[in-house]
Amino acid sequence: MSSPSHSLKQALISTTLVQVLATAIALALTPIAPRAAHDFGIDPHYIGFQISLIYCAGAFASAASGTLIHRHGAVAMEVLSLALFGGGLLLLATARLPLGMLGSVLIGVGYGLQNPASSQLLNQACPPEKRSVVFSIKQAGVPLGALLASLALPWLDGLIGWRLALVIGAIGPVALILHILRAHRHEAHRRRPGGAFLPGLIEEQRLVSREPRLRVLALLGLLYSAVQLSLSAYIVLMLVDNRGWPLVSAAAMGGLLQGFGALGRVFWGWLADRTRAGLAILALIGLGSSAALVALPLLGALPAALQGVLLCALGFFLSGWNGVAMAEIARSAPLAQTGRVMGGALVYTFLGVMLGPASFAFLYEALGRYDSTFAAVALATTLGALAAAWRHLAERHA
Repeated sequence: MSSPSHSLKQALISTTLVQVLATAIALALTPIAPRAAHDFGIDPHYIGFQISLIYCAGAFASAASGTLIHRHGAVAMEVLSLALFGGGLLLLATARLPLGMLGSVLIGVGYGLQNPASSQLLNQACPPEKRSVVFSIKQAGVPLGALLASLALPWLDGLIGWRLALVIGAIGPVALILHILRAHRHEAHRRRPGGAFLPGLIEEQRLVSREPRLRVLALLGLLYSAVQLSLSAYIVLMLVDNRGWPLVSAAAMGGLLQGFGALGRVFWGWLADRTRAGLAILALIGLGSSAALVALPLLGALPAALQGVLLCALGFFLSGWNGVAMAEIARSAPLAQTGRVMGGALVYTFLGVMLGPASFAFLYEALGRYDSTFAAVALATTLGALAAAWRHLAERHA
């Protein structure tokens, strides 16, 4: 039998690798949006609707994930999600709009299943005093995955074409399936009886709605995720269209921003564990994000070095919330119900991601500039920060 520390290390490696691949695949088209959109026969800014389609499917999958994890086990759901990622990439590589839409749905279903499954694995192996930093390390896979997509896909597009690059990328999920099946082969994953999906979904939402802390975390997930995915989807287009950057340079800066996001996740998770004030940290993250977003229309007036500092600071703040929020959700859930509670709460995060890029696209059509649109959506992170601060103060005074 594995020691607790070995089990935690094994679970953290597996779930972080899944998260990196999941995010890189979900955002695969964003750093090559002008090229991919041309082949699909659509305008580049419509890439936001593709991201929304992925996370719309993810919302439904997340709602069903608790029942599926109960029936089949967390590892089986990780394997299924990876298989869906590989199939989705192959369909996107056809550059045919109907097949690309179907591929996006498959990717979204996989994304919606993997986060609750990963949370179940981690929460069972993680001591409570390390929960925020452990979940943040795992969630650092999100900006690392975005960094991987931002750096690799423009380069591979110029070398072999983006379609062949996606076909080759489908090898990654297959390799990770083999790793997970080997690394977790001793864990029990017996089929267990479960109720119907609709009662299970209702019960998950009851678990979330009856706790004020979980209600606030669900709202915060909706608001923060909407802005975060809008940033991932449109930052390259903003630098190209509003600032005249070459595509490769803009994609590289987008990747650097994501790299600082990974550092931010680990830092904020460490700070939340040290202070034992996760909600206060989430409020601070929201306020810092809002300040950086509002400053984006002024980017051109800054020296080049300060432009880089502002963009990296934006990534450091805006990508830093997820691990802390997931740890706070797990902290509020009974150990055996982590997957169910996480699945129920993450429905709202997926709704935010689904609505965010599409809403950004509509707002962009009204404002006509990406940087002004980013400044406008800072209202969402400000509202999330105020909600987290209010709940933190309410708990302190209780």
